[in-house]
Amino acid sequence: MVEAARAGGAVALDHYRRGFEVSLKADRSPVTEADREAERAIVAVLQARCPDHGTLGEELGAGGPAERRFIIDPIDGTRNFVRRIPTWAVLIGLEDAGRVSAGVVYQPVTGTLHTARRGRGAWRDGERIRVSTVDSLDRALVVHASVNFLRRGPYWEGFLRLADQTEVQRGFGDFSAYLWVAEGKGEIALSTTVKVWDVAALKVVVEEAGGRFSDLDGGDGLDASTVFASNGLLHEAGLAAFRGRA
Repeated sequence: MVEAARAGGAVALDHYRRGFEVSLKADRSPVTEADREAERAIVAVLQARCPDHGTLGEELGAGGPAERRFIIDPIDGTRNFVRRIPTWAVLIGLEDAGRVSAGVVYQPVTGTLHTARRGRGAWRDGERIRVSTVDSLDRALVVHASVNFLRRGPYWEGFLRLADQTEVQRGFGDFSAYLWVAEGKGEIALSTTVKVWDVAALKVVVEEAGGRFSDLDGGDGLDASTVFASNGLLHEAGLAAFRGRA
């Protein structure tokens, strides 16, 4: 998975440096040829190494067995990518019978690599990472996605309630929000418009760092369109604040 992430990252980084054309998907999110070429490079490595595994990617869709498969986002943070903001990453998760057992997050611009395997911890460039020990909402940092995404859905009032009860909020979104939680730099991260390839790798990284990763209803599956991640200590309190039950 690391080899595949580096291969896809190299393709994307080449486009990032020399330029590319941007088009819009049906949901108005941007996509570039870099996304598609990077995913092809990732899949090629994974299929060569693990021919009995399936794949599910944001750009190329599903192929092969679904029982054990790699879930791929070739460029998470495409809006950053197209604006030349260097915070974007390759995400690869390994799903076994509906449960993510391993994850890789690779940032090509900086070379930063996060990895996690179920039961073996989470790591940044070979060093163990852990969530924070903050245990009260009034000392918590919340990392969120774009404010207009929050306003467009049914979650705005909940977000305001959570903001009122926490110390500080930062809005950068995408994969980086969840890495902040996993590394103990923030306590809560949330998104309201996600797909399975946005979260598969990040779920195991957060959980293996000691945190919790659910949807906004507290569910544990990968198919929800929302995410609520925390250091674990604040998960129930954070969800309660969001729902207006604190």
